[in-house]
Amino acid sequence: MPSAAASPTEKDKLPTLREFFSPGGVLAQSSLQYEHRPGQFDMARAVERALSEKRHLIVEAGTGTGKTLAYLLPALRMARDQGRRIIVSTGTKNLQEQLFFKDIPFLESLLGPLRVCTMKGRGNYVCKQKLYALETTPLLSEPREIQEFNIIRNWERDTTTGDRAEIAGLPEPSALFSKLDARSEACLGQQCPNFEPCWITTMRRRALESDIVIVNHHLFFADLNIKLQAAGAPDAGVLPEAAAVIFDEAHELEQVASDYFGVAVSQQRADELARDTELLLRAKKVSSAGIENATSILRERSRMFFASLPMEGFQLGRHVFQDRPGFLEERGEHYASFSVALDRLQDELERLKDVEEAAGLRRRTVDLRTSTRFLMETEDINTVFWIERRATGGLKNLTRNATTPAAYQTFLQATPIDVSEILETNLFANFGTVILTSATLTVQGGFDHISKRLGLQNARELTVPSHFDYSKQALLYLPPYLPDPRDPSFLPQAAERMRKVLEHSRGRAFCLFTSYQQMRDLYERMLVELPYPLLLQGTAPRKQLMDEFRTTPNAVLFGTSSFWQGVDVQGDQLSCVIIDKLPFAVPSDPVMQARMQAIELAGGKPFHDLQIPQAVITLKQGFGRLIRSATDRGVLVLLDNRVQRQSYGKIFLDSLPPYRLTQDILDVERFFHPEEPARNEDLTPAKPKARHRG
Repeated sequence: MPSAAASPTEKDKLPTLREFFSPGGVLAQSSLQYEHRPGQFDMARAVERALSEKRHLIVEAGTGTGKTLAYLLPALRMARDQGRRIIVSTGTKNLQEQLFFKDIPFLESLLGPLRVCTMKGRGNYVCKQKLYALETTPLLSEPREIQEFNIIRNWERDTTTGDRAEIAGLPEPSALFSKLDARSEACLGQQCPNFEPCWITTMRRRALESDIVIVNHHLFFADLNIKLQAAGAPDAGVLPEAAAVIFDEAHELEQVASDYFGVAVSQQRADELARDTELLLRAKKVSSAGIENATSILRERSRMFFASLPMEGFQLGRHVFQDRPGFLEERGEHYASFSVALDRLQDELERLKDVEEAAGLRRRTVDLRTSTRFLMETEDINTVFWIERRATGGLKNLTRNATTPAAYQTFLQATPIDVSEILETNLFANFGTVILTSATLTVQGGFDHISKRLGLQNARELTVPSHFDYSKQALLYLPPYLPDPRDPSFLPQAAERMRKVLEHSRGRAFCLFTSYQQMRDLYERMLVELPYPLLLQGTAPRKQLMDEFRTTPNAVLFGTSSFWQGVDVQGDQLSCVIIDKLPFAVPSDPVMQARMQAIELAGGKPFHDLQIPQAVITLKQGFGRLIRSATDRGVLVLLDNRVQRQSYGKIFLDSLPPYRLTQDILDVERFFHPEEPARNEDLTPAKPKARHRG
């Protein structure tokens, strides 16, 4: 394994954990508001020991622990002292950028220069070859694309990274940038005239010179899958070799690994292959009647194949592909025709051996053919096959029973039912140390669920309690007398409780939902009930909504899954989190359905072994949005009475931090307005009060 660094001199040595974290130590003398956290020091020691002894470690570190520094310093010490490169993988690009642009500079202010770099997926970087080709052979006609090209070209002259995130004024998403990015499908590799100055080449060089490489889970597993598929090819993937990997936000690993070890094809993917073939070869003036005919046939056969897939009543959404053998028997000619069209295009591209661009197009054609064959013909029993139909852009109000083929895109997908063996073999067995950490990994204080789902065996375990005093900072309100969430009377009564809580909190809240329909229904009701600014997911990009929430006094944000995690709002601006239901995954989802069936066949209990633990971790994530600092205060509300009525409710309550618990709305009022006399309010269903603005 290549060394990440030369042996350090005494001057280069980093402080020990005790020298750094102890009272009066390096951290205490920094500009950071310091308070010694025993849990942070315990975690840092556990991480250093795991790295030193080449053992796996799983750590639940409660919010406020300071887990980032607790794993970064031991990783930096190990990498510098022993020349062992370490990868740090985060759940989101936002956290990845926070580590690289905030936490690492802070450490450098205390420790001096550090060899750390960040890497993102190829789709985040501009391809110089594509950009220069478009500049010399203009193929743009629409004013918007010409404007976007000028923005990208001017930025590219000055950038030192090639990262799309730097570009100011470029729309999100940008159709043009997707044609100019550095994804591997069209990459010419070392044959490219711009290989040496390429941003991907530059990124790889930086990684080889770094002690710590910061990535995100999506890139890590995409890279791991590419390397497995390439069977050890030297240029496969982009990440360098490493001795250890640290996963922050590790509760997301099963979902991300499932996505990247799965397979997906779509009509859109075939159309893009045909489009890129025509554009690239026309630009090189090497297109032919045979190529043009092959791409035309591919489009037509692709459309016929995806239109022939089972429609499930023309509904949008996900559906299990139940009977593939039956489909092949009845409509197999459409699959065969699509396959022949791909073979025909491959044959035409084979004739262009001397054309550099044709190599990437051939790879894409072979990949699409191989993926489609797997989806239609494999008998892998650890795979669930499913079809998803999504509304095309601009059709947000499309009914679920859409019958117009142009109104949706069809995706044919395969997902591993159980990723534990895949991860055990290809992740945990391949790295000397794998460290998993998050604020939400345990269920009733134990790691059994996450360890089993990920195939993690014989790992050391550590639970570090939060640094916050939840019993004083937070109040958990469980309204009494509410009906079951599946009862038709639930919505109006839940709306009444929500309105009353938001009046007491004076807005300043997240209202988090398990379904879009429920979110929209409650939003519409609250629009006429409350005098506060209401923000709705879907009406603007997520970042824009968050910026507006932070800067708008008394705002209330209504959101679904994307706001349950990865959102950090400190201070009084967010003083209340309301959750409508226990966040059980939809049991009819094809992947969930297959996993439940597999557990049942193995003699387990799907509800208790899978659905409850997953819902517990998701609920902890949602409630975790509220208390983000030692000075935050707020009220948590769960409108689902099953947590009080059903026996499994104890599992949820035992897994949450030690919030102060109440069923009395007067306690909520006192919490927000301790200086005011409480009003005697009756919110029982038998005596509903008239709605009013407070």
